[in-house]
Amino acid sequence: MSLNRTEKAVVIEEIAAEVASAQSIVVAEYRGLDVAAVTVLRKNAREAGVYLRVLKNTLARRALANTPFEGLSDQLTGPLIYAVGKDPVAAAKVLAEFSKTNDKLVIKAGSLPNSVLDANGIKALATMPSRDELLSKLLGTMQAPIAQFVRTLNEVPTKFVRGLAAVRDQKQAA
Repeated sequence: MSLNRTEKAVVIEEIAAEVASAQSIVVAEYRGLDVAAVTVLRKNAREAGVYLRVLKNTLARRALANTPFEGLSDQLTGPLIYAVGKDPVAAAKVLAEFSKTNDKLVIKAGSLPNSVLDANGIKALATMPSRDELLSKLLGTMQAPIAQFVRTLNEVPTKFVRGLAAVRDQKQAA
């Protein structure tokens, strides 16, 4: 069922709103996927915080016009599913992980703001750690010296107590 002009305008506005807050967009050809597989893909995307939608390419081109992702418009051919992520690597990870187990999903292209990536670039992006992983590593690195300092300070009274316990044990044994 085709959309009328006002319904198309609403879809374009919705997609433009998602794209405005996006850090990455990945497009993949979904030809041959059954409903169960697409449902699993949508569930994975929802858990990762990725907006996933099947769109007409003309509507997607209009939504991408005058945005940092405008360069992606040249890659929009065929039946495509669009993954829009607020985390730069989340959309790439979701589609790359799913395409490993389901060969009918073929990653075509993707885009970061003001740069277009091919399928190999998207797969490389999917191997990078996410923002949350990088923040946790940074926090761990920042806490390591403090934690070591606290352990060192704690060692002095611990050694003293162990020494007292050894003296007590010697006196009890004698």
